[in-house]
Amino acid sequence: MIRATGVGIYGGTFNPIHLGHLRAAEEVADALELEKIIFVPSAEPPHKRTSAADPIASAEERLAWVRAAVADNPRFDVDPIEVERGGASYAVETLRVIGQRTAPDLPVFVIGHDAFVELGSWREPEQLLSLAHFAVTTRPPVARGSLAEWLPEVLRDLVDVAPDGRSARHRNADSWIRSIEISLLDISSSDIRARLRDGRSVRYLVPDRVIAAVSASRAYQSNGSCERSA
Repeated sequence: MIRATGVGIYGGTFNPIHLGHLRAAEEVADALELEKIIFVPSAEPPHKRTSAADPIASAEERLAWVRAAVADNPRFDVDPIEVERGGASYAVETLRVIGQRTAPDLPVFVIGHDAFVELGSWREPEQLLSLAHFAVTTRPPVARGSLAEWLPEVLRDLVDVAPDGRSARHRNADSWIRSIEISLLDISSSDIRARLRDGRSVRYLVPDRVIAAVSASRAYQSNGSCERSA
């Protein structure tokens, strides 16, 4: 059985952060017995497009919201490394820096299934698999699939997938990949942004303290209106 007792890295745009993010981090930490999950908000996500109709809130705002959202969980923390670095945020650069801090142990990179299948288009994907262990979060029905199916073609020769398809080990580096099924919570940042634009409630989708901060920012209000109460 693959186990970890170190640090998980949970990167993302968090535009805005919601309860689905927090629950996924909690379940990964439990499944792998991690001591800490560090949230790393991106500065400029290179794989996401923005528009006037559906903007990405500023990096500083998103960082503040993540800090507020995790403040009451001692197992959660936030690292502003990508926001402070500025520009396009690349996981390979972040993992190199954080890996130096956790050495000789590798950090565990928490990534959703949808992002994992696109890993071949990320910067230096081959290096990514050697810089960290990977916890790939899945929900039904995707959870019944196999890592052998999800691995981008450019990475398939780098790992050996276990017969059950739930885990894999790097052939040359001391790193592994594990699929972790998490609770099916139908919550998305895009839906939350749409609700905020329409003045609808997002209570029980995001933490109350984040609702207040997002509302005050007017980051997603194209018409200048804002949900003042949930």
